[in-house]
Amino acid sequence: MYDYDLLVVGSANADLVIGVERRPAAGETVLGSDLAVHPGGKGANQAVAAARLGARTALLARLGDDAYGRLLLDSQRAAGVDTAGVLAGGAPTGIALITVDPSGDNSIVVSPGANGRLTPDDVRAAAGLVRASRVVSAQLEIPLETVVEVVRNLAPGSRFVLNPSPPRPLPDEVLAACDPLIVNEHEAKVILGGAGADDSGAGDAAVGDRPEEWARALLAKGPKSVVVTLGSQGALVASAEGVEEVAAVKVDAVDTTGAGDSFTAALAWKLGAGSSLAQAAAYAARVGAVAVTRRGAQESFPTAAEVAAL
Repeated sequence: MYDYDLLVVGSANADLVIGVERRPAAGETVLGSDLAVHPGGKGANQAVAAARLGARTALLARLGDDAYGRLLLDSQRAAGVDTAGVLAGGAPTGIALITVDPSGDNSIVVSPGANGRLTPDDVRAAAGLVRASRVVSAQLEIPLETVVEVVRNLAPGSRFVLNPSPPRPLPDEVLAACDPLIVNEHEAKVILGGAGADDSGAGDAAVGDRPEEWARALLAKGPKSVVVTLGSQGALVASAEGVEEVAAVKVDAVDTTGAGDSFTAALAWKLGAGSSLAQAAAYAARVGAVAVTRRGAQESFPTAAEVAAL
């Protein structure tokens, strides 16, 4: 029935990466490493991660007609992603400026570029691609109205996975489609109206300070299931059946860039293949663990054989 295990609808960026000893304070200049340019963007990252694991994967995205766009297309095709849904033109390719400190933590500033021109009309034009996909995954580095249109074009029986990054309040229509909604602590609190939702931080007390509370509060907003990622502490999965902990895989991290994208892609693929939410999250944790032991985003994503060997 489905031509694709996973369709990723989302962003594609060129990642411009500099290593730093520490992040600069306001008004301060620090020296960094040589500039490295990598293919990235949450959507493109998820597509490559899933294809590397063996999923039949397609990408719906918009690139600029420029050198960075060609870099991204080449990366998708090399991983085995179907790029028939990749559009070109309208603006320069999106750019992410990334600094990575010695612990592997990163800070990112994104210029959306062509990602901001991926429109609901583009989704409607690609409705056949959306309906041919067992699982559809999206993020919020593209316009929210485009994500809404994706939800409206899902095939009956298909599954929608959303990582709301960068986070913002979500309409009920999108929340109700999520199975699961995948969030970290910051994203959870923004969606629940807590820290980061406004400058005052109003609502923190209502959100609570335990991941189990966030998961249950998010479920109450309408998603069919929720996954809360907790970095080195693992993850929580929540559904009508209850809340379950997923253990982390202990590794020495060198670069966390793209690790969340590989987690989301692996989880989405495994769910489509019939795994339970907890089983899919446990596998996704292993995929993310391999990714953080390598530098870069897409080039750090493992094959299924590499995950099995962990």
